[in-house]
Amino acid sequence: MSIRSKVSALLGVSTYTANTPATSWSLSDAEVRRFRALYGGQLSAPPVTRTRWYPEDVEHAELAADCGNLALAAQLMRAARKDGTLSGVLSTRTDGLVRLAKRFAGDGEMVADLEGKEYGRSRFDDMFPPQELALLAGDGLTLGVGVGEFQEVEGRDFPVFVRLDPSGLRYRWNENRWYYASLIGEILIVPGDGRWVLHTPGGRNAPWQNGLWRALGKAYIRKEHANLHKDNWEAKLANPARVAFAAAGAADEESDGWFRQVMAWGVNTVFGLKPGYDVKLLESNGRGADSFVQTIKDCNGEFIIAIAGQTVTTDGGAGFANADVHKSIRADLIKSTADALAYTVNTQGIPVFVAARYGEDAIERSPAMEWDVRPPRDLQAEATTISTLAQAIGQMADALERSGNELDIPALCRKFGVPVLEDFDGDGQRDQTPAKSKPKLKVAA
Repeated sequence: MSIRSKVSALLGVSTYTANTPATSWSLSDAEVRRFRALYGGQLSAPPVTRTRWYPEDVEHAELAADCGNLALAAQLMRAARKDGTLSGVLSTRTDGLVRLAKRFAGDGEMVADLEGKEYGRSRFDDMFPPQELALLAGDGLTLGVGVGEFQEVEGRDFPVFVRLDPSGLRYRWNENRWYYASLIGEILIVPGDGRWVLHTPGGRNAPWQNGLWRALGKAYIRKEHANLHKDNWEAKLANPARVAFAAAGAADEESDGWFRQVMAWGVNTVFGLKPGYDVKLLESNGRGADSFVQTIKDCNGEFIIAIAGQTVTTDGGAGFANADVHKSIRADLIKSTADALAYTVNTQGIPVFVAARYGEDAIERSPAMEWDVRPPRDLQAEATTISTLAQAIGQMADALERSGNELDIPALCRKFGVPVLEDFDGDGQRDQTPAKSKPKLKVAA
Protein backbone atom coordinates (compact mmCIF):
# COMPACT_ATOMS: atom_id res chain seq x y z
CA MET A 1 0.00 0.00 0.00
CA SER A 2 1.41 3.43 -0.98
CA ILE A 3 1.99 6.42 1.29
CA ARG A 4 -0.80 8.22 -0.51
CA SER A 5 -3.38 5.61 0.45
CA LYS A 6 -2.09 5.61 4.03
CA VAL A 7 -2.48 9.37 4.47
CA SER A 8 -5.72 9.70 2.49
CA ALA A 9 -7.76 9.80 5.67
CA LEU A 10 -5.52 12.52 7.09
CA LEU A 11 -5.49 14.71 4.01
CA GLY A 12 -8.79 13.95 2.36
CA VAL A 13 -7.08 13.55 -1.01
CA SER A 14 -10.36 12.50 -2.60
CA THR A 15 -10.90 16.23 -3.03
CA TYR A 16 -8.17 16.15 -5.67
CA THR A 17 -9.18 12.88 -7.33
CA ALA A 18 -10.68 12.72 -10.79
CA ASN A 19 -12.44 9.85 -12.51
CA THR A 20 -10.52 10.48 -15.70
CA PRO A 21 -6.85 9.56 -16.07
CA ALA A 22 -4.26 12.30 -15.77
CA THR A 23 -3.15 13.81 -19.05
CA SER A 24 0.41 14.61 -18.04
CA TRP A 25 3.54 13.26 -16.45
CA SER A 26 4.12 12.46 -12.79
CA LEU A 27 7.34 12.71 -10.77
CA SER A 28 7.72 8.94 -10.75
CA ASP A 29 7.88 8.66 -14.55
CA ALA A 30 11.22 7.53 -15.94
CA GLU A 31 11.22 10.31 -18.53
CA VAL A 32 10.78 12.95 -15.82
CA ARG A 33 13.67 11.52 -13.80
CA ARG A 34 15.86 11.43 -16.91
CA PHE A 35 15.13 15.04 -17.85
CA ARG A 36 15.66 16.20 -14.26
CA ALA A 37 19.05 14.55 -14.24
CA LEU A 38 19.94 16.49 -17.39
CA TYR A 39 18.96 19.74 -15.66
CA GLY A 40 20.88 18.96 -12.49
CA GLY A 41 17.73 17.95 -10.62
CA GLN A 42 16.01 21.26 -11.30
CA LEU A 43 12.25 21.23 -11.71
CA SER A 44 11.16 24.88 -11.79
CA ALA A 45 11.46 26.85 -14.98
CA PRO A 46 13.59 30.04 -14.86
CA PRO A 47 11.61 32.87 -13.24
CA VAL A 48 9.94 35.45 -15.46
CA THR A 49 10.47 38.91 -13.97
CA ARG A 50 8.41 41.94 -14.92
CA THR A 51 9.83 45.33 -13.99
CA ARG A 52 6.76 47.46 -14.80
CA TRP A 53 3.24 46.81 -13.57
CA TYR A 54 0.01 48.66 -14.30
CA PRO A 55 -3.43 48.62 -12.63
CA GLU A 56 -4.99 46.62 -15.46
CA ASP A 57 -2.43 43.85 -14.85
CA VAL A 58 -4.29 42.94 -11.65
CA GLU A 59 -7.45 42.41 -13.69
CA HIS A 60 -5.57 40.26 -16.19
CA ALA A 61 -4.14 38.21 -13.31
CA GLU A 62 -7.64 37.72 -11.85
CA LEU A 63 -9.03 36.46 -15.14
CA ALA A 64 -6.08 34.12 -15.68
CA ALA A 65 -6.29 32.78 -12.10
CA ASP A 66 -9.98 31.96 -12.46
CA CYS A 67 -9.00 29.92 -15.51
CA GLY A 68 -6.50 28.03 -13.34
CA ASN A 69 -3.28 29.83 -14.37
CA LEU A 70 -1.53 31.46 -11.41
CA ALA A 71 1.57 32.59 -13.30
CA LEU A 72 0.69 36.30 -13.48
CA ALA A 73 -0.55 36.48 -9.87
CA ALA A 74 2.62 34.78 -8.60
CA GLN A 75 4.85 37.08 -10.68
CA LEU A 76 3.02 40.09 -9.22
CA MET A 77 3.62 38.89 -5.67
CA ARG A 78 7.27 38.20 -6.42
CA ALA A 79 7.63 41.77 -7.67
CA ALA A 80 5.73 43.13 -4.66
CA ARG A 81 8.29 41.57 -2.31
CA LYS A 82 10.73 44.21 -3.57
CA ASP A 83 8.81 46.72 -1.48
CA GLY A 84 10.47 47.12 1.91
CA THR A 85 7.30 47.74 3.89
CA LEU A 86 5.40 44.80 2.42
CA SER A 87 8.36 42.44 2.69
CA GLY A 88 9.05 43.45 6.29
CA VAL A 89 5.49 43.02 7.54
CA LEU A 90 5.07 39.75 5.63
CA SER A 91 8.28 38.33 7.10
CA THR A 92 6.94 39.03 10.59
CA ARG A 93 3.97 36.79 9.92
CA THR A 94 5.95 34.04 8.17
CA ASP A 95 9.64 34.06 9.15
CA GLY A 96 8.75 35.10 12.68
CA LEU A 97 6.15 32.35 12.92
CA VAL A 98 8.21 29.33 11.82
CA ARG A 99 10.92 30.24 14.33
CA LEU A 100 8.58 30.07 17.30
CA ALA A 101 8.76 27.06 19.60
CA LYS A 102 7.23 23.83 18.28
CA ARG A 103 5.14 21.36 20.26
CA PHE A 104 4.80 17.71 19.29
CA ALA A 105 2.20 15.15 20.37
CA GLY A 106 1.82 11.46 19.68
CA ASP A 107 4.11 8.44 19.68
CA GLY A 108 6.92 9.18 22.14
CA GLU A 109 9.64 7.43 20.14
CA MET A 110 8.76 9.24 16.94
CA VAL A 111 8.49 12.60 18.69
CA ALA A 112 11.92 12.09 20.25
CA ASP A 113 13.24 11.16 16.81
CA LEU A 114 11.85 14.34 15.23
CA GLU A 115 13.23 16.48 18.03
CA GLY A 116 16.61 14.72 18.01
CA LYS A 117 19.50 16.81 16.79
CA GLU A 118 22.07 16.15 14.11
CA TYR A 119 24.75 18.71 13.27
CA GLY A 120 23.21 21.15 15.74
CA ARG A 121 19.72 21.09 14.18
CA SER A 122 16.67 19.01 14.96
CA ARG A 123 15.69 16.38 12.43
CA PHE A 124 12.44 18.26 11.91
CA ASP A 125 14.39 21.37 10.86
CA ASP A 126 16.62 19.21 8.68
CA MET A 127 13.58 17.89 6.85
CA PHE A 128 11.65 21.18 6.90
CA PRO A 129 14.14 24.08 6.71
CA PRO A 130 12.53 27.11 8.38
CA GLN A 131 13.18 29.37 5.39
CA GLU A 132 11.45 26.94 3.02
CA LEU A 133 8.44 26.74 5.36
CA ALA A 134 8.38 30.55 5.66
CA LEU A 135 8.29 30.91 1.88
CA LEU A 136 5.51 28.30 1.65
CA ALA A 137 3.54 30.13 4.35
CA GLY A 138 4.03 33.39 2.45
CA ASP A 139 2.71 31.83 -0.75
CA GLY A 140 -0.30 30.49 1.11
CA LEU A 141 -0.98 33.87 2.67
CA THR A 142 -0.60 35.96 -0.48
CA LEU A 143 -1.80 33.57 -3.21
CA GLY A 144 -3.96 31.27 -1.13
CA VAL A 145 -1.93 28.27 -2.34
CA GLY A 146 1.69 27.14 -2.30
CA VAL A 147 3.58 24.12 -3.57
CA GLY A 148 6.75 22.20 -2.80
CA GLU A 149 8.32 18.78 -3.10
CA PHE A 150 10.47 16.39 -1.12
CA GLN A 151 13.92 15.76 -2.57
CA GLU A 152 16.14 12.87 -1.56
CA VAL A 153 19.36 13.65 0.30
CA GLU A 154 22.34 11.40 -0.28
CA GLY A 155 23.48 9.68 2.91
CA ARG A 156 20.24 10.44 4.78
CA ASP A 157 17.19 8.22 5.19
CA PHE A 158 14.64 11.04 5.00
CA PRO A 159 14.19 13.77 2.36
CA VAL A 160 14.26 17.56 2.55
CA PHE A 161 11.35 19.83 1.71
CA VAL A 162 11.93 22.37 -1.08
CA ARG A 163 9.43 25.11 -1.86
CA LEU A 164 8.77 25.62 -5.56
CA ASP A 165 7.98 28.83 -7.41
CA PRO A 166 4.16 29.09 -7.36
CA SER A 167 4.11 30.72 -10.80
CA GLY A 168 4.17 27.18 -12.20
CA LEU A 169 0.84 26.22 -10.60
CA ARG A 170 -1.97 25.26 -12.96
CA TYR A 171 -5.44 24.06 -12.01
CA ARG A 172 -7.65 22.14 -14.44
CA TRP A 173 -11.30 22.58 -13.60
CA ASN A 174 -12.43 19.69 -15.77
CA GLU A 175 -10.16 17.28 -13.87
CA ASN A 176 -10.16 18.88 -10.41
CA ARG A 177 -6.39 18.41 -10.43
CA TRP A 178 -3.36 20.61 -9.91
CA TYR A 179 -0.37 20.53 -12.26
CA TYR A 180 3.04 22.13 -12.13
CA ALA A 181 4.49 23.77 -15.26
CA SER A 182 8.11 22.64 -15.10
CA LEU A 183 11.09 22.77 -17.44
CA ILE A 184 9.87 19.62 -19.14
CA GLY A 185 6.15 20.35 -19.25
CA GLU A 186 3.21 20.05 -16.89
CA ILE A 187 3.60 17.46 -14.13
CA LEU A 188 0.69 16.12 -12.12
CA ILE A 189 0.65 17.21 -8.46
CA VAL A 190 -0.47 14.43 -6.13
CA PRO A 191 -0.74 15.77 -2.55
CA GLY A 192 0.19 13.19 0.05
CA ASP A 193 2.08 10.83 -2.25
CA GLY A 194 5.37 11.33 -0.38
CA ARG A 195 6.78 13.65 -3.04
CA TRP A 196 4.38 16.58 -3.46
CA VAL A 197 3.21 19.11 -0.88
CA LEU A 198 0.22 21.30 -1.78
CA HIS A 199 -0.48 24.04 0.79
CA THR A 200 -4.01 25.47 0.43
CA PRO A 201 -4.88 27.79 3.33
CA GLY A 202 -7.17 29.65 0.93
CA GLY A 203 -9.49 26.65 0.83
CA ARG A 204 -9.70 23.64 -1.42
CA ASN A 205 -12.01 25.23 -3.96
CA ALA A 206 -10.31 28.07 -5.92
CA PRO A 207 -7.92 28.99 -3.05
CA TRP A 208 -6.46 31.90 -5.03
CA GLN A 209 -9.72 33.80 -4.50
CA ASN A 210 -9.00 33.99 -0.77
CA GLY A 211 -5.37 35.13 -0.97
CA LEU A 212 -4.23 38.70 -0.29
CA TRP A 213 -2.58 39.13 -3.68
CA ARG A 214 -5.27 41.33 -5.23
CA ALA A 215 -5.25 43.85 -2.39
CA LEU A 216 -1.46 43.77 -2.06
CA GLY A 217 -0.98 43.91 -5.83
CA LYS A 218 -3.16 47.00 -6.28
CA ALA A 219 -1.45 48.80 -3.41
CA TYR A 220 2.00 47.82 -4.68
CA ILE A 221 1.31 49.12 -8.20
CA ARG A 222 -0.13 52.40 -6.91
CA LYS A 223 2.87 52.88 -4.65
CA GLU A 224 5.33 52.13 -7.45
CA HIS A 225 3.69 54.68 -9.73
CA ALA A 226 3.53 57.27 -6.93
CA ASN A 227 7.25 56.78 -6.28
CA LEU A 228 8.04 57.19 -9.97
CA HIS A 229 5.96 60.38 -10.21
CA LYS A 230 7.53 61.72 -7.02
CA ASP A 231 11.03 61.05 -8.38
CA ASN A 232 10.08 62.71 -11.64
CA TRP A 233 8.75 65.76 -9.79
CA GLU A 234 11.92 66.01 -7.73
CA ALA A 235 14.13 65.73 -10.80
CA LYS A 236 12.26 68.49 -12.63
CA LEU A 237 10.92 70.84 -9.99
CA ALA A 238 13.04 70.33 -6.90
CA ASN A 239 15.76 72.44 -8.57
CA PRO A 240 14.49 76.00 -9.19
CA ALA A 241 14.48 77.49 -12.70
CA ARG A 242 16.81 80.44 -13.52
CA VAL A 243 15.16 83.55 -14.92
CA ALA A 244 17.36 86.24 -16.55
CA PHE A 245 16.27 89.73 -17.64
CA ALA A 246 18.27 91.73 -20.18
CA ALA A 247 18.12 95.54 -20.45
CA ALA A 248 15.44 96.84 -22.77
CA GLY A 249 17.89 98.54 -25.11
CA ALA A 250 20.54 95.81 -25.14
CA ALA A 251 21.76 94.59 -28.50
CA ASP A 252 21.24 90.96 -29.51
CA GLU A 253 24.93 90.16 -28.92
CA GLU A 254 24.76 91.61 -25.40
CA SER A 255 21.54 89.73 -24.57
CA ASP A 256 22.91 86.42 -25.88
CA GLY A 257 26.12 86.87 -23.89
CA TRP A 258 24.11 87.63 -20.75
CA PHE A 259 21.92 84.55 -21.13
CA ARG A 260 25.00 82.35 -21.70
CA GLN A 261 26.46 83.63 -18.41
CA VAL A 262 23.25 82.67 -16.60
CA MET A 263 23.22 79.25 -18.30
CA ALA A 264 26.76 78.67 -17.00
CA TRP A 265 25.61 79.39 -13.46
CA GLY A 266 27.64 77.19 -11.13
CA VAL A 267 28.51 76.99 -7.45
CA ASN A 268 29.27 80.38 -5.87
CA THR A 269 28.65 82.22 -9.15
CA VAL A 270 28.61 86.06 -8.80
CA PHE A 271 26.95 88.40 -11.30
CA GLY A 272 27.80 92.06 -11.65
CA LEU A 273 24.67 93.64 -13.13
CA LYS A 274 24.14 96.93 -14.91
CA PRO A 275 20.83 98.83 -14.63
CA GLY A 276 18.15 96.96 -16.56
CA TYR A 277 19.70 93.50 -16.05
CA ASP A 278 18.30 91.11 -13.42
CA VAL A 279 18.43 87.43 -12.44
CA LYS A 280 16.33 85.40 -10.04
CA LEU A 281 15.14 81.85 -9.22
CA LEU A 282 11.68 80.56 -10.06
CA GLU A 283 10.84 77.94 -7.46
CA SER A 284 7.91 75.55 -7.09
CA ASN A 285 5.56 76.18 -4.19
CA GLY A 286 6.74 72.87 -2.67
CA ARG A 287 3.27 71.29 -2.54
CA GLY A 288 3.32 69.41 -5.81
CA ALA A 289 4.63 66.12 -4.38
CA ASP A 290 2.27 66.00 -1.39
CA SER A 291 -0.28 63.87 -3.22
CA PHE A 292 2.40 61.30 -4.08
CA VAL A 293 3.59 61.19 -0.48
CA GLN A 294 0.02 60.63 0.74
CA THR A 295 -0.53 57.86 -1.82
CA ILE A 296 2.65 56.10 -0.66
CA LYS A 297 1.50 56.41 2.95
CA ASP A 298 -1.95 55.03 2.11
CA CYS A 299 -0.45 52.05 0.28
CA ASN A 300 1.88 51.27 3.19
CA GLY A 301 -1.13 51.32 5.49
CA GLU A 302 -2.98 48.93 3.19
CA PHE A 303 -0.01 46.53 3.25
CA ILE A 304 0.03 46.56 7.03
CA ILE A 305 -3.72 46.20 7.52
CA ALA A 306 -3.98 43.34 5.01
CA ILE A 307 -1.13 41.35 6.55
CA ALA A 308 -1.14 42.38 10.23
CA GLY A 309 -4.83 43.15 10.69
CA GLN A 310 -4.23 46.67 12.08
CA THR A 311 -1.58 49.39 12.07
CA VAL A 312 -1.08 50.49 15.66
CA THR A 313 1.17 47.59 16.60
CA THR A 314 3.34 48.23 13.56
CA ASP A 315 3.46 52.02 13.60
CA GLY A 316 3.54 52.19 17.39
CA GLY A 317 1.59 54.51 19.60
CA ALA A 318 1.56 56.13 23.00
CA GLY A 319 2.85 53.67 25.55
CA PHE A 320 3.40 50.96 22.95
CA ALA A 321 6.66 49.10 22.32
CA ASN A 322 7.35 46.54 19.59
CA ALA A 323 8.66 43.63 21.63
CA ASP A 324 7.90 40.38 19.83
CA VAL A 325 5.96 38.72 17.07
CA HIS A 326 2.82 38.47 19.20
CA LYS A 327 2.63 42.27 19.38
CA SER A 328 3.49 42.76 15.73
CA ILE A 329 0.36 41.20 14.26
CA ARG A 330 -3.04 40.18 15.53
CA ALA A 331 -2.88 36.98 17.56
CA ASP A 332 -5.74 35.36 15.65
CA LEU A 333 -3.93 35.92 12.35
CA ILE A 334 -0.75 34.34 13.72
CA LYS A 335 -2.75 31.31 14.82
CA SER A 336 -4.54 31.10 11.47
CA THR A 337 -1.25 30.97 9.56
CA ALA A 338 0.30 28.58 12.09
CA ASP A 339 -2.64 26.16 12.07
CA ALA A 340 -2.81 26.08 8.27
CA LEU A 341 0.92 25.41 7.92
CA ALA A 342 0.88 22.81 10.71
CA TYR A 343 -2.01 21.01 9.02
CA THR A 344 -0.03 20.74 5.79
CA VAL A 345 3.07 19.51 7.62
CA ASN A 346 1.10 16.98 9.69
CA THR A 347 -0.79 15.51 6.72
CA GLN A 348 1.76 15.70 3.91
CA GLY A 349 5.12 16.01 5.65
CA ILE A 350 5.57 14.12 8.90
CA PRO A 351 4.03 10.91 7.46
CA VAL A 352 6.85 10.95 4.89
CA PHE A 353 9.42 11.04 7.71
CA VAL A 354 7.62 8.22 9.55
CA ALA A 355 7.40 6.08 6.41
CA ALA A 356 11.10 6.58 5.68
CA ARG A 357 12.24 5.62 9.18
CA TYR A 358 9.57 3.27 10.51
CA GLY A 359 7.85 1.91 7.44
CA GLU A 360 4.54 2.78 5.80
CA ASP A 361 2.56 0.68 8.29
CA ALA A 362 3.61 3.13 11.03
CA ILE A 363 1.99 6.13 9.32
CA GLU A 364 -1.18 5.60 11.33
CA ARG A 365 0.86 6.42 14.45
CA SER A 366 2.38 9.58 12.98
CA PRO A 367 2.84 12.33 15.57
CA ALA A 368 1.51 15.83 15.06
CA MET A 369 3.13 19.21 15.64
CA GLU A 370 2.04 22.79 16.11
CA TRP A 371 3.75 26.12 16.65
CA ASP A 372 3.36 27.61 20.09
CA VAL A 373 1.74 30.94 19.24
CA ARG A 374 0.66 31.73 22.78
CA PRO A 375 1.92 35.09 24.03
CA PRO A 376 4.84 34.79 26.47
CA ARG A 377 3.60 34.22 29.98
CA ASP A 378 3.89 36.89 32.62
CA LEU A 379 5.49 34.72 35.32
CA GLN A 380 5.23 37.38 38.00
CA ALA A 381 1.50 37.83 37.43
CA GLU A 382 1.06 34.04 37.36
CA ALA A 383 2.90 33.64 40.65
CA THR A 384 0.78 36.38 42.24
CA THR A 385 -2.41 34.67 41.05
CA ILE A 386 -1.32 31.31 42.50
CA SER A 387 -0.36 32.94 45.81
CA THR A 388 -3.72 34.71 46.04
CA LEU A 389 -5.53 31.47 45.14
CA ALA A 390 -3.67 29.56 47.86
CA GLN A 391 -4.68 32.10 50.49
CA ALA A 392 -8.30 32.08 49.30
CA ILE A 393 -8.43 28.27 49.35
CA GLY A 394 -7.17 28.20 52.95
CA GLN A 395 -9.67 30.80 54.12
CA MET A 396 -12.57 29.19 52.24
CA ALA A 397 -11.69 25.70 53.50
CA ASP A 398 -11.70 26.94 57.11
CA ALA A 399 -15.05 28.69 56.65
CA LEU A 400 -16.67 25.62 55.06
CA GLU A 401 -15.26 23.29 57.72
CA ARG A 402 -16.95 25.30 60.45
CA SER A 403 -20.28 24.77 58.69
CA GLY A 404 -19.67 21.04 58.18
CA ASN A 405 -18.87 21.30 54.46
CA GLU A 406 -15.72 20.44 52.51
CA LEU A 407 -14.03 22.38 49.72
CA ASP A 408 -13.35 20.53 46.44
CA ILE A 409 -9.75 21.67 46.08
CA PRO A 410 -8.94 19.59 42.94
CA ALA A 411 -11.89 21.21 41.12
CA LEU A 412 -10.59 24.68 41.98
CA CYS A 413 -7.10 23.72 40.84
CA ARG A 414 -8.46 22.50 37.52
CA LYS A 415 -10.43 25.72 37.07
CA PHE A 416 -7.37 27.91 37.60
CA GLY A 417 -4.94 25.62 35.77
CA VAL A 418 -2.89 24.56 38.80
CA PRO A 419 -1.28 21.12 38.15
CA VAL A 420 -1.93 18.61 40.95
CA LEU A 421 -1.14 14.95 41.62
CA GLU A 422 -4.52 13.27 42.12
CA ASP A 423 -5.16 9.79 43.54
CA PHE A 424 -6.67 6.99 41.44
CA ASP A 425 -7.68 3.47 42.38
CA GLY A 426 -6.43 0.33 40.69
CA ASP A 427 -8.88 0.35 37.76
CA GLY A 428 -8.01 3.89 36.72
CA GLN A 429 -11.06 5.53 38.37
CA ARG A 430 -10.73 8.47 40.72
CA ASP A 431 -10.47 7.37 44.34
CA GLN A 432 -13.65 8.52 46.13
CA THR A 433 -12.22 8.07 49.62
CA PRO A 434 -13.17 11.08 51.78
CA ALA A 435 -10.45 13.66 51.87
CA LYS A 436 -10.23 13.60 55.66
CA SER A 437 -9.02 9.98 55.59
CA LYS A 438 -6.49 10.57 52.81
CA PRO A 439 -3.12 12.29 52.81
CA LYS A 440 -3.17 15.93 51.86
CA LEU A 441 -3.21 16.72 48.17
CA LYS A 442 0.22 17.21 46.63
CA VAL A 443 0.84 20.10 44.27
CA ALA A 444 3.17 19.33 41.35
CA ALA A 445 6.37 21.31 41.30
